[in-house]
Amino acid sequence: MARPAFDPSLALRVARSYERHFVPSIGAPAAESLVGASELRPGERVLDVACGTGVVARYAARHVAPGGKVTGLDPNPAMLSVARAVAPPGPTLVWIRAPAEAMPFRDGVFEVAVCGMGLQFFSDRTAGLREIRRVLGHGGRLLASLPGPKPLPLELMARTFERWIGPGPASFIEAVFSLHDAEEIRALASGAGFARVEVRSAAQEFPPSPPADFLWQYVRSTPLAAMVAGADEERLRALERDFVSRCAPYTRDAEGGLAGAVNMTTLLARK
Repeated sequence: MARPAFDPSLALRVARSYERHFVPSIGAPAAESLVGASELRPGERVLDVACGTGVVARYAARHVAPGGKVTGLDPNPAMLSVARAVAPPGPTLVWIRAPAEAMPFRDGVFEVAVCGMGLQFFSDRTAGLREIRRVLGHGGRLLASLPGPKPLPLELMARTFERWIGPGPASFIEAVFSLHDAEEIRALASGAGFARVEVRSAAQEFPPSPPADFLWQYVRSTPLAAMVAGADEERLRALERDFVSRCAPYTRDAEGGLAGAVNMTTLLARK
């Protein structure tokens, strides 16, 4: 069984696994799409809010050179540790530990702010958006991507965790896909003072993966790792069997790969 190992450095292991598994399959394509929509130009100063391991920031850095700068901001020190480790050398990328709701920047210091699949996790979404608006200059651009509604594989995973582990993992999965309604997103941005608010949606495919691999890669790459760390071997094996069984009707290739798509909603707004 391809189950993750757990140790005292779990937060760093989760961050490394996020970069190794989640970023190539989902994070990087989503980041490329978000940065493409941002229409970045050389010399621009960009803020990547809730940057995680920095995939959006790395894509953005390619577009603002020469002369530009990308600042990645995240409250999670483990994610920032990995971001620093995998970032290309040079002065274009800078990493800052802070929450979106309390940024350590002067007013109006960025031309562009991006946020890849992070706005839904802000402890106070309106406060975070107001802070983003504050640090943008006049006419500054905000682009944020948000996944949802919850795709079938994650719905099946949530039900499986609820049965074998409890409500915590299912609640986390719900939180991931908790902000995707276009009118709600538009109202949030407008309420925070942004103008010319636009909301777009498009489906993003993710590659086929055997259900057991998909399960444990997702667990390794998210806070679910801590939630299952105390479960015994027998319970985890039962959880895996149950998930694989639930996925069986939806696998679509000869090797039993689980495939699907997640809808990605993009917020575009100006100060």
